[in-house]
Amino acid sequence: MIERTRIMGVVNVTPDSFSDGGHFFSLESAVAHALRLVKEGADLLDLGAESSRPGASPIAASEEFGRLRPILEALAGRIPIPISVDTTKPEIADAALRLGASMINDITGGADPGMLEVVSRHGASLVIMHMRANPRTMQDDTAYQDVVAEVSQFLQGQVEAARRAGIRDIVIDPGIGFGKDSMQNLELLRRLGEFRKLGCPILVGPSRKAFLGKITGCREAAARLPESIGAVCAAAMSGANYVRVHDVAECRRALAIVDAIRGVSWTAS
Repeated sequence: MIERTRIMGVVNVTPDSFSDGGHFFSLESAVAHALRLVKEGADLLDLGAESSRPGASPIAASEEFGRLRPILEALAGRIPIPISVDTTKPEIADAALRLGASMINDITGGADPGMLEVVSRHGASLVIMHMRANPRTMQDDTAYQDVVAEVSQFLQGQVEAARRAGIRDIVIDPGIGFGKDSMQNLELLRRLGEFRKLGCPILVGPSRKAFLGKITGCREAAARLPESIGAVCAAAMSGANYVRVHDVAECRRALAIVDAIRGVSWTAS
């Protein structure tokens, strides 16, 4: 049976996210934003307390957890959908899972073996994403012979490592915008179906990304709603099981049409 595309709503509690940095940095605004995304129809939330924008520098675990803990404590048990935490640090993942998160979204793809141990021990879900190097340097090397083949090879290796560690619920993410140029991002979206051979649900996060603005000339990240909708709809048609978005309500309406075209059951009112 074909399932509808699931929506992961983005909640950034950082002062420097590329698209909404600082807007939800206070606890009150972050919680209000999270509750709004739930009301708009998000299937799960992804909380991030460290920026992964191109050129971003890492922060200490203590600072990351200081940002993350209050909103996790405010939301865990209060909302009816799962909470994912976007982190690369095993100690942050461990603390977040203890506080009620059920998924870890690791942009390094589980590069630290400690991350795999933590996620396995908690029986949690893991998103394995592809990225070269780190956010500060990832755009320095975007040379690929075949971006789909090379990203797939990395993901396959990390999926196998995660399974050996005992993790069963694995989602893969080709890492749109992470160490790829505009043409490579488009190629990943165009050939997304090739990642199905890895046997894991696919997550795609093109929302508000700069490569979309290069196509249309839209310089402001927060103004790229039409571009984001186009990209998430294309991703869903190409086989994405999850899309990570900032604009939940608008993307949900657009994906309802895509899913209906794909043959997902729906009831006319």
